[in-house]
Amino acid sequence: MWLTRLFILLPWLSLAPALMAEILPPPQQLAPHSYVWIGPYGPPTPDNHGFRMNLGFVVGSDAVAVIDSGYSSGMAREMLTHIRAVTDLPVRYVINTNSQPHRILGNAVFRGQGAEIIAASEAVPRILEEGPAMADTAERILELPDDSIQPPARPDMVLEETTEIDLGEIALEITPAGTAHTAGSLIVRVPADKVIYAGDLLYAGRLLAVLPVSHVGNWIAAFDRLRSYPEDPLFVPGHGEPGMLSTFVVPTYDYLVTLKEHMDNAVDAGTPMQDAIDSLDQSAWQHLADFEALAGRNAHRTYLEREAAAFE
Repeated sequence: MWLTRLFILLPWLSLAPALMAEILPPPQQLAPHSYVWIGPYGPPTPDNHGFRMNLGFVVGSDAVAVIDSGYSSGMAREMLTHIRAVTDLPVRYVINTNSQPHRILGNAVFRGQGAEIIAASEAVPRILEEGPAMADTAERILELPDDSIQPPARPDMVLEETTEIDLGEIALEITPAGTAHTAGSLIVRVPADKVIYAGDLLYAGRLLAVLPVSHVGNWIAAFDRLRSYPEDPLFVPGHGEPGMLSTFVVPTYDYLVTLKEHMDNAVDAGTPMQDAIDSLDQSAWQHLADFEALAGRNAHRTYLEREAAAFE
């Protein structure tokens, strides 16, 4: 009998360390009401449990708003645990700053706690069409059981213009920024704290990623929009340490402008794509994390974007 029980328990015992492993560090408090989890660099793996991005939350006198829901159900549940160590107020809103998996795959956990999900209108088609595949891919990458991550459903609030939400004595201003790093970017401003959660509009410490769904031209325009905010706020990037906007000029704005201008000139001159990629000098950014993995593909994807733009 004891051997039978041992064989039944062995699979669970082998899973126990993974199930008990901590995914997130404690959040850092940036201002009286604003918090952030600052992720490491690199791709999602079973070892990092998919945590390699920044996430956040804001606490009012009545409720909490979460900035992005994480890459898995387990990550979202751990976010809730950390939030409960700060406040017992209800999580009323989850704001998806774009349509990437690590911004949306914890939505179902927070919705189950009564939260409303907020996203930009441009993010909705990707969330609905690609959400199930995103969940399957995350399960495979993290080596999780099938159906352990519930695909995100349609957001409850779909934004097309700047919208304010009230957490009780603290208001959040949420502004759509179009398609930049990915479809449906949102900027979340906490005026009382002089904090802005910019999501993947900003990168620091690692090379940004130009994706097939990115638009470098729009991304530059979105960065310029960030310059218009008053009082020199503290910006929370999608990846990297928070800082003043000047912190992100070289790793984000200057890099995007270099990509766009070089590829615009190459397309105008009829330069073949590989020659345009080979002649692009990215050495000013080679000190950033993930440079070797991303530099070539960033150049490739930017060429394709600017070539398409030239024939619009």
